[in-house]
Amino acid sequence: MPELPEVETIRRQLAPELEGRTLARVEILDPRWTRPELPAEVARLLRGARVDRVARAGKYLIWELSEDRHLLIHLRMTGALLFDPAIEPAHVRVRFELDDGHLLVYNDPRRFGTGQLLHGTGARERYLAQRLGAEPFTPEFTTAHLRALARGRATPIKSFILDQRRIAGVGNIYADEALFRAQIHPLRPAGRLTAAQWSALHDAIEDALAAGIDAKGASIDDFRHLDGARGSFQDRFLVHTRAGAPCPVCGQPIEKLVVGGRGTYVCEHCQRRPRPRGRRRVG
Repeated sequence: MPELPEVETIRRQLAPELEGRTLARVEILDPRWTRPELPAEVARLLRGARVDRVARAGKYLIWELSEDRHLLIHLRMTGALLFDPAIEPAHVRVRFELDDGHLLVYNDPRRFGTGQLLHGTGARERYLAQRLGAEPFTPEFTTAHLRALARGRATPIKSFILDQRRIAGVGNIYADEALFRAQIHPLRPAGRLTAAQWSALHDAIEDALAAGIDAKGASIDDFRHLDGARGSFQDRFLVHTRAGAPCPVCGQPIEKLVVGGRGTYVCEHCQRRPRPRGRRRVG
């Protein structure tokens, strides 16, 4: 699934192509994309709208449109936006024709992606506030905030940072990479991290995301740039997908385990597994 760096890469590529342009024609081919709204009605409302700004919140692309309308696009697992594709891909769900003659298509083999049209800045902020926590690189994303959220929680730290309602934008790839950088085992209960560990993890999350943005995202499966090119962060992974390969720090083999149903990569030497807490003796 595209995470913050992949969506930010698309935003940066899309902004100069869309901002100031008008949506001359919109064709929504898959009713699931706008559910529960009817695709024909959403297409009608989008037709003739000017794109004032292309923004992002967490993993959402946000098109700020004329008349205070906001189109929130979530690519989910296999969604991709392609600009003027030479050959139209096989799973196009939406076509956006621009007033300058260019074509933007939304392609999604598994049909999990969504397009939500909201009216008014207040509606947009309420929608996002219900779904997203603090975002890295913002003033709200502090070590103190993270520690307060985790206080008393037995949830494994990897599951904790994957929860978008707590931290916006971090997915499976960048969780593995950040935890390795911070030398924290993904099974450690979130409430048992020390102040020093939270400080290290805060910085590691931002470092991993910044590296992903610098590499223009990771293309393991479906993620592609606007022109169909691949990102390159997968070539810089420290642990993710590297099971059996030597740890870049200690040389021990990277191991794969499952945390919260997600494939997880870890160096058990550098990231010490937490000790189980036994029952206290009474008397």
